[in-house]
Amino acid sequence: MPREATEATTITVRGIEVPKLGLGTWQLTGEDCVEGVRDALDLGYRHIDTAAAYANEEEVGRGIADSGVDRDQIFVVTKVSPRDAAPDDVRRSYERSLRKLGLDHLDLLLLHWPSERVPLADTLGAMGEALQRGATRAIGVSNFPGDLLREALDRGPILCDQVEYHPYQPQPEVLELARERDVLVTAYSPFAQGRALDDPIVREVADDVGRTPSQIVLRWLLDQPQVCTIPKASSRERREENLAVFDFDLSEEHRGRIAGRAERP
Repeated sequence: MPREATEATTITVRGIEVPKLGLGTWQLTGEDCVEGVRDALDLGYRHIDTAAAYANEEEVGRGIADSGVDRDQIFVVTKVSPRDAAPDDVRRSYERSLRKLGLDHLDLLLLHWPSERVPLADTLGAMGEALQRGATRAIGVSNFPGDLLREALDRGPILCDQVEYHPYQPQPEVLELARERDVLVTAYSPFAQGRALDDPIVREVADDVGRTPSQIVLRWLLDQPQVCTIPKASSRERREENLAVFDFDLSEEHRGRIAGRAERP
């Protein structure tokens, strides 16, 4: 890839600039969450992901406040649970999230999972109202397969689909649609709960390049158009390691070998 593409730390989708590497906060709770968010922002992270279902929005908000980083420099994401997919519940959910986070607006509001009981049009209508009110800069979905993402795009200004994406779980339909319709794909669980870090191919590439397995997986993801990623990291060392991925390249051969892991059991 061209050096400027490797060095780029943000991606612009539908006119909104998003930091390509964020901090995921799933399973981060209490003071560990507060310190993790504060420390990540101190290190240079500018994309923080949480959700109502994580029960840590207050701690995330405290970490943001304690960091001293200007609010307009941080891309903050939270999610509405599918149990709150009805329009009135959507409003209550994002208003509650804003109170807990201590913010006057979000950068991205997602529907966490598809709802089986509320029509998607109703949910996206309420999320669109949040956009119009200035409660969020953008809206999107999470865990939507290609067919549902297409429906969502036909019903609202969807910026993002946040999905589990790593070498063992390809997302070809979502990625194709994202590139066709200018949608951001946010890859969560990029290490496949640690499995990818022990993968022999990933380790071989890491040895070739002189980087760690986690850095190889993150670089592989970030080399792809329309993709950002939000690895969770519970220690400062790991947060530093994950952030240090904008100064090296993978070859076409290396990327192909990693992508091939999805074709194997």
